[in-house]
Amino acid sequence: MALEKEQKIQRQYTRLADRYDSRWKGYIASTLQKAYEVLNPAGNERILDIACGTGVLEEIILKKHPYQRVVGFDLTKEMLQVACKKFAIRHNVHFLCANASKLPFATGSFDIVVCCNSFHYFIEPSTILDECFRVLNSDGRLILLDWCRNYLTCRLCDIFLKLFDHAHHNCYRFDELQSLIEGENFQIHSKMMFRANRFWGMMCFEARKKKP
Repeated sequence: MALEKEQKIQRQYTRLADRYDSRWKGYIASTLQKAYEVLNPAGNERILDIACGTGVLEEIILKKHPYQRVVGFDLTKEMLQVACKKFAIRHNVHFLCANASKLPFATGSFDIVVCCNSFHYFIEPSTILDECFRVLNSDGRLILLDWCRNYLTCRLCDIFLKLFDHAHHNCYRFDELQSLIEGENFQIHSKMMFRANRFWGMMCFEARKKKP
């Protein structure tokens, strides 16, 4: 089941890769700008961007912090090929293609893990959060931004996609996602709901590892 879902996601975004940035320009800009504001990097952290797509968040980060170290991670190599072209001369930004349920990084490798606009695809959300927890250092931060089912438009979209888009898994309510994050030994540091535009209702959480 999980493999079948992954293959459907890959096929979907393989088809979209060349036009993804232009097709979703407004949505991407508004959601990732909000993620960047919560992220608020100092410029010296090690950042992992899960489901980085075509590297738009990396573009936003490097406009302010050109030497920021970032690893972008995605399931679809065609999306990553677009991202790699944008950063061909950058040695501080790297992109990898693999599965987010088993991150190929050592424990405590990153200061910040970011996951934007993709959590609704994950079949095993707790596994993803476990991996985020593992690769963060003891003072690390998780930034998670996704659709919010508290908004009517997102509820309707969730119903429609479950019927007609088998790559989609689940759109969460604000309290559901908070419980999922807290259930994986994270402590919520900040949280918000906002509209990216008239249609898309979003939520964003900043969480930190609970201290022993």
